[in-house]
Amino acid sequence: MPLAHWIHDLSPFLVRFSENFGIRYYGLAYLISFVAGIWLLHRYWRAGRSPFDMSAIMDLMTFIVAGVLIGGRLGYFILYKPDSLFSDPLILIRVWEGGMASHGGLLGVLVAMIWWARKQAVPFFRVSDLIVTTAPAGWIFGRIANFINGELVGKPSDLGWAVIFPHNEIDLALGRAAVPRHPAQLYAAALEGVLLFAFMQWRFWRSDVTRTQPGRLSGEFLLAYALARTIAEIFREPDASLLLGLSRGTFYSLFMVAAGVVMIARTRKTTTTQR
Repeated sequence: MPLAHWIHDLSPFLVRFSENFGIRYYGLAYLISFVAGIWLLHRYWRAGRSPFDMSAIMDLMTFIVAGVLIGGRLGYFILYKPDSLFSDPLILIRVWEGGMASHGGLLGVLVAMIWWARKQAVPFFRVSDLIVTTAPAGWIFGRIANFINGELVGKPSDLGWAVIFPHNEIDLALGRAAVPRHPAQLYAAALEGVLLFAFMQWRFWRSDVTRTQPGRLSGEFLLAYALARTIAEIFREPDASLLLGLSRGTFYSLFMVAAGVVMIARTRKTTTTQR
């Protein structure tokens, strides 16, 4: 007897005022993520683990928010759908149509942190080592929102917890009835979000690495995220053409691995020299 799979029927709106206007879970996910980041950074300051008070935190988060939104939006079209950007540049401002990229958001945050660190005349790694401990919270809520939206679906599966996404673009493009698929968004929420967040918090609170080896925690974050993203990509249906036989999420993660290795090697060299 075939398994009865759940048919995804969730609305992307928490509150809906019209056909395309309302309070969306995706927007709410971003809001909760930024609030969580502010709360964590304030907690670090109160615990004496950060030099940045609430005034500095709010200023920094203004830069981070801009970096995430601009970088994520530009990154989506540059890294995944460049043809759409060149043929219809105004698509960038039609945010209600969706489209954000994690790797683009990370690049945007990188630029924002560099800019803010220079503006405040503080070491870049002093900032980045703190921010990377808060970033995974965004993926927890963001990936859950992806699931609610029924986007970024997984590959076909006959497992009991597979989900039928009746409006997914892949099955619609093939002109066939929707098939059960891995809830890859929830896998990503667990891997890129929960596990990475737990690891970052453990490293931050259980070691003195941010003081003794500035930049190492940032490097570890890049490696851990690249690993988590690569595993999650195994179950996710590619949403763009492959690059060198790899999904784009996996391919772009290779650059994060390289950057993470360089950063960790740099801190090891610095520590050895100081000794």
